Parts: sequence; structure tokens; C-alpha cells
Amino acid sequence: MKATESVTASETLEYVEPIETVAYKFSLPRRRFVQMLGAGIMVAAAPPAAVAQRLGGRGGGRSRPVAARIHLGKDGTITVLTGKVEVGQGARAEITQAAAEELRVAPERIRLVMADTALVPDDGITAGSRTTPATLPAVRQGAAAARMLLVQLACRRWSTAPDAVEVRDGTIVHAGHNETLTYAALAEDPEALQALAQSVPPGVSLTATKAWKVMGTSLARPDARDLVKGSHLFSSDIRRARMLYGKVLRPVAYGARLLSIDLAPAKAMKEVLVVQDGQFVGVAAPTSFQAAEALRAVAATAKWETAPHPSSQEIFTYLKEHAREGGQAPNPFADQLAQAAKVLRQTYHVAYIQHCPMETRAAVAEWQDGKLTVWAGTQNPFGFRGELARTFHLQEAQVRVIVPDTGGGFGGKHSGEVAVEAARLAQAFARPVSLKWTREEEFTWAYFRPAGVIELEAGLDAHGALQVWHHVNINSGPSAIETPYRIPHARSQFLDAQAPLRQGSYRGLAATANTFARESFMDELAAAAGADPLEFRLAHLENPRLRAVLEEAARRFNWPERKQQHSPERGFGLACGTEKGSYVATCVEIGIDTDRGEVRVHHVCAAFEPGAIVNPDNLRAQVEGCLLMGLGGALHEQMEFAGGKMLNATWDKYNLPRFKEVPTMEIHLLDRVDLPSVGAGETPIIGIAPAIGNALFQATGVRVRQMPLRLPAAKPA
Repeated sequence: MKATESVTASETLEYVEPIETVAYKFSLPRRRFVQMLGAGIMVAAAPPAAVAQRLGGRGGGRSRPVAARIHLGKDGTITVLTGKVEVGQGARAEITQAAAEELRVAPERIRLVMADTALVPDDGITAGSRTTPATLPAVRQGAAAARMLLVQLACRRWSTAPDAVEVRDGTIVHAGHNETLTYAALAEDPEALQALAQSVPPGVSLTATKAWKVMGTSLARPDARDLVKGSHLFSSDIRRARMLYGKVLRPVAYGARLLSIDLAPAKAMKEVLVVQDGQFVGVAAPTSFQAAEALRAVAATAKWETAPHPSSQEIFTYLKEHAREGGQAPNPFADQLAQAAKVLRQTYHVAYIQHCPMETRAAVAEWQDGKLTVWAGTQNPFGFRGELARTFHLQEAQVRVIVPDTGGGFGGKHSGEVAVEAARLAQAFARPVSLKWTREEEFTWAYFRPAGVIELEAGLDAHGALQVWHHVNINSGPSAIETPYRIPHARSQFLDAQAPLRQGSYRGLAATANTFARESFMDELAAAAGADPLEFRLAHLENPRLRAVLEEAARRFNWPERKQQHSPERGFGLACGTEKGSYVATCVEIGIDTDRGEVRVHHVCAAFEPGAIVNPDNLRAQVEGCLLMGLGGALHEQMEFAGGKMLNATWDKYNLPRFKEVPTMEIHLLDRVDLPSVGAGETPIIGIAPAIGNALFQATGVRVRQMPLRLPAAKPA
């Protein structure tokens, strides 16, 4: 995009249980699925054009994107199918609410089937905060169409107009004639089958936000009881007849190539199976303990050729040297910058960090009659299916991916390596194989949130107003790179780099890095202008939604009074930002132990606005989770590596926030019933790191420009 002097422009790249042989509840084989549904009507609803456009390339079935399928059973059950995944973000509850709202039934009437590629539509990867703005409207369209067509059928029976009837909990009521018809009764009508065998008719309207009865309320996760009781089966809990447990040999370092290996020690072990296919070496055994012993035996014989690899101590120099255009992005407004009364230039760094889900990558693979079924924890079921099909030269119809509700993803479970590895072992040994990565494997071989170098320069006029802005992000990504502030001459650019580690999506993508740099720099500029950080932002902020959250957070935090209470051991800071169509502002109070070089966050006040709120309790949980996760990246998390090896690939070495560090959290949700709902699982994370950094600067006068934030070395004893 070409920059102009009046519009901020951006140059970005698109990122994109004993063994049983019974059929498990999570798998829903086709025949059992049909039996479970029983007689009734399946409504296949294509999304309206606007929703299909928003789905874009995320929906998988691009030529005929299906956004919702609803089955109305003669026994009164209503089954809703979706390709979305539940990884703790609340999608199961919200999609249930969406269908219940438009069908005019209680949520308990809805049975949701998620993320089984043989049964459900491809609603796209569960990422990018797209479930709320894209999948919910599509599900609502299908449910509203079903309700409308069933009402029309009932009205034809009664020879009355649709406005003379209403729907109450799945029953169509004609009060004037004291007549009723249930969805279940209509499901037996051949005319209903014909009527509902069409796509969403034109003119289907959704329930207005102000009329919501199910949406807009707090619904607990429908399968919460199973989780509490321990009856929910995660991917590593799946058991198949004759199943083995697998392990895969990993290189000794990044870039290492296997030169030779002796498989005999493992092959000599009782009941152990071994396979080598080029660089791939795997073992399987009836127990995971046996498999681990076999892997250790072959690993001891392996000889490797290693390769040079940069360390975490030199990563930022490395990224700069290996960036597109040589890491140089000249400011197109150099002339205007030369005329500024004050000019600031600073560089900010963000480290590689890991996603740290409670459940590591896990998969069970089974081959039958040339077809492959994989149970896996992933955010990308249809992407997994495609990856497996390509790897094993299969048609996608020959591959089925089933995703049990999964123990966390945070953007880190998009790629299908664990599924491919499990499938390779299962293929080699002609038996189902369960493969679960260890925590060390997860820390080392899963992809990371990218490290980044962010360079900023800006100019102020004689009145302390921003006139020039130039933002360059190297490697970590373009998300939220554009400034939301009013600046006459502004440009933002992203330069990719030859990264030394696997890197990919992370909660909020690069929005955390770019917001950290921008909001830290805004405080530096406010100091240069002799202005209060809040007032400086508001003076340059026209977006009414961002102003609203910033003003709300500052008011609730009592910014004008509290900012005066700072001391070398106590600081206050704020930051704001927007991403994925939602808005957040965060204020913090920190305490500082300068002798130990420790920062402790005592209080967080956040205001968040995601349009119309679908599920308040779930939203609040998402905001709290984002703040705590952001606290880790802000203060602790950093991958350390040298010689191609991770130096802190265990829980005892990789520092995450502990319970004792959880601050008091004050969350204020702004419900904009006049605006469409957008996702909320990412944006709240972006403001806490710069708010902490700004509080640190306020207290000590020390500006730390790297995440994680580190105070200068502790004083000698």
C-alpha cells in the first residue's frame, strides 16, 4: 500500500480409558451418528453473502461454504453441527446460544457436534477471533430459516398469517385458535422435509440484539460437568483395540541431520516395533513406558551432523541482519521529520516465547481399509485433514479428523505434525498408535511466537502535537501495526526475516508486540511533550470506541489521583489498543523491589468493548485469561537457546506467572448492543505489557524496551 501524508498506511504480508472396542461417544461413526439423530429433518443452511464474504478463505469448502447444519429430530432433539473447535474459549456455549436464540428453544434442547470432518461443515480454522463474528451469524441464519419455514408450514395448516402465531420453546402456538404444533411433530411431515431442503431463503431476519433472550446472558460451558468429573476424553485418553504408544526420535539440535543409527537395541526389546524412513525414526510399544525405553536405546546410537545456529543472546541482531531489504525501511517523511521541534527514535525487542497449553500435542491414528482416522487436539481440523491427505497421497474423503474438546491452543495448534507422525507409525505397524508430545518436545519443536525488532521514530511540533510517525516491525508480524492516533504524516511497515526458529500464530499474533512498542513510545513522546500520558493520547485520538474504553479504564482506575502517588517503589501506567474489531484499555499499579530487580503487578483495571456481548461470564473469563497470559509475556517468558538447543525447555526453567503473582483484576465490559459482536479471545492481551512498562518508567525513570521487561541488574549485597 502506498503511503500518503494524510492517511496511515501499512505494508503487510498475510499470515496467515482399559482398552475397549466399543464406539466412543467422541467419535460418532457415520452409522451411529444417523442412529443417534433418528428420523427427522436435516437443514443445510448456506451462509448469506455477507457472512460468506467475511469467511473468505478461512472456510475450507470455498466453492460452497456451509455455515450451519441443523437436525430436527422426531423426539424433539435438535442437533447443531459446526466445524469450530472448543479449546477453552467458550465456542461450545456461544454456538449453542446462537442456535437456541433463533430456534426459540432453551439451550438445553441443543446438542452440539463439533469438529468432526466427516460430519460437520468446514467453518474454518478456530483462530483470529472469527467464531463470534462469522460462525455465530451463519448458525443463526440456519436456525432462523428453519424456524421461519416451520412457522410458514404451520400457518398453511391453520390458514392463518405468520404474525398470528409465535414460537415458544420449540412449539408453534396459535393463541387465537388454541392450536399448537411442535418442531418434533412437524419433523414427521413430508412437506416440511421438502420445505427445509433448501438453502436459507432471502429475507430471513435475525433476532435484534435488544430482543435477545438467550444470547446476551451467561451460559456455562455445556460439557463442564464432564470436565469436572474427569469423564471427558482428551486426545491422549482415546483407546482403540490393539493400540500401541508411539515415540519419535528428535534431532539433537536445530538443523541437525541424522547420519547413522542402530535400531537393533530397540528391536531386541519385547513387543517393541521400530521404523526408519530417512530422517524419520519412530518406535511403538504396548505401553508408553516401553516406548520411551526403546527410544532411549536407539537415541544412544544415533550420530548427527549439526549446523551453526544463532543464540537467544544475539537474536535481535540476527533478525535485523536477515530481514527483507536489509532491515532498512527509510522514513518517507524525512523532510517533515527534519522540521519537527522534537524528534524521538527508539528500538523495541520482543523475545521468542511458547504457547504453553496444558495439553501438549497429542493424536491417535488408525488405518482401516485404506482410510485414515485421526483423533487430535487441534484448532484446525480441516487443515489437519488436508495435511494428512497430502502427506499420504489420499483423497480428503479418505481422511477423517475428530477433535475432542482440547486443553488449550492459544494459536499454537494449527500445524499437523503430531497427526502425521502418529499416522506414519500406525501405517508402519498396521495398528492404531497414540502419540503424545512431552513438555520438552512441545517447548522445543512446536512453533513459537515470533521474536521481533520494532523501530519507531516520531516528530512533535512546537505545541507538543504529533506530526510524523514511522513504525517498522521486523519479523514478529503486521497485526495492529497501524497507529490508531491522528498523525498527519504516518506510515507503518512490516519486514519479514529469515527466522532461525519455527514461528507462527500466537494469541493476538503480533498485536502484542506492536502495541507494546507503540504504547511505550507514546509515553516517551508524552514525556518529551511535557504532557500527561492519558491526556496526550486523548489529544491524538479520534476513534470514539477507543476513546470510550480509555476514558472508562482511566475513570475506574482513578488515574488523575493515583498517578500522583508514584514513588521509586510504586508506579502506575496505562495503555490502549484495538485489534480484531474490539477495543481495550489497561491501567496497572506495580510494586518494585529494586534490590532484587523484581516487578510485581498489584492491580489491573481493564475496559473492553467487543460490540454486543453474547455471553458476559465467558467474556469476562476471556479478558482475565488474556491479562494473565499477557503478564507472563510481559515479565517472565523468554525462550533461551544456544547451539541449536533450547536451554529452558521444561516447566522448572521456563518461568510462567504463579498463583501468588495474580493481581487484583478489575474488568469493565462495555456492551454495545448497537454494534455487531466480535471475538474477544485475543485483543485484551495487548495492553498489559506496555502498561507495566509505562508504570515502571513512571516509578524509576528507567525505560525498558524489551519484552520480557527486566529491571537493571540487582545491586550488590
